Amino acid sequence: MPHAYRTSMRNTDIVIIGAGPIGIELAVALKHAGMDYLHLEAGQVGSTMQWWAPGTKYFSSPERIAIASVPLIVEDEEKANREHYLNYLRTVAGTFKLDIETYTRVMSIDKVDNGFTLHTARSFHGVGGIEELRFDPSTLDELEPIHAKRIVLAIGDMHLPRMLGIPGEDLPHVSHYLGDVHQYANQPVTIVGGKNSAVEAAIRLFRAGAQVTIVHRGEWFDKDRIKYWLYPEIEYLIKKDKVRYIPRANVTRISPTHATIDTGESIESRFMLLLTGYVQKPDLFQQLGVELIGDDRKPKHNLKTMETNVPGIYVAGTGSAGTQSRTKVFIETSHIHVDRILASLQGRVSDAVAEDYTLEES
Repeated sequence: MPHAYRTSMRNTDIVIIGAGPIGIELAVALKHAGMDYLHLEAGQVGSTMQWWAPGTKYFSSPERIAIASVPLIVEDEEKANREHYLNYLRTVAGTFKLDIETYTRVMSIDKVDNGFTLHTARSFHGVGGIEELRFDPSTLDELEPIHAKRIVLAIGDMHLPRMLGIPGEDLPHVSHYLGDVHQYANQPVTIVGGKNSAVEAAIRLFRAGAQVTIVHRGEWFDKDRIKYWLYPEIEYLIKKDKVRYIPRANVTRISPTHATIDTGESIESRFMLLLTGYVQKPDLFQQLGVELIGDDRKPKHNLKTMETNVPGIYVAGTGSAGTQSRTKVFIETSHIHVDRILASLQGRVSDAVAEDYTLEES
């Protein structure tokens, strides 16, 4: 999107980009500290969770994903689901009267002598989800630019689906996102994948009456990477031939009615769910010159401060981990980022110690 000439510019000390849980938690901390900041979000608060399938439950217990010392209360003391958490994030933002500029997308960032200039536009959805695949920046209206001395990128890491790159992947009955399970009732559905999202989709679709086939490139599911309440369910359904499981296989072609795998078999498929994971969009990191390291393209940063190799640019939450091939950074491991960033912005060093977590959220 070209930058129109403007004579006015907003000024602030700090900009937080992203209003997921860690972005919101950081905003509460900055507000309590009396610091000058703006908070921008391309969609609604919690926009990543917004495109999750209705009813999806968190792996983490409620107390571990609660933020800003506000309890997350769930009926029957169960795990929180998508709906619980979106409502909770709205509640936290309202409780602290946070001024989050939602539906404001950061299109680009320029480094200038005394900080950074952010070019923004009025947007219609968050960064990620099915709308991101159709995103056309030329349709957005540019807003007044913002000058900031420091920026915190709390942008998440699940922006685009991991594409298979096969013929037919763009057909209308193919999706990288599980929708409302009602639409799949009594239909033959092929699911590609072998992690939590694929397993949960298979179980829920079976219960909705779908005829489910799972195609997995591995031999079997990694028990340590599947939500503990899902693993025995999928094991039982496959053992009893209620869900068909095809291991050591890859889908090579998709037609309007069938999926072809590399053994040559053709599987009837009214719907295809390619639940093979998601990748981070590194555009803002690249524009700023943040070094991306390793296979996960993780933004280089100081763990004690969360500041990147570009002075004044910080990362928080899952956005600090790049595209995670094996999820190690999620909500409950990221609370400590807030203390580290706040301390650094105030010119001190945090002495907070990270807890040891072993479970994966995704």
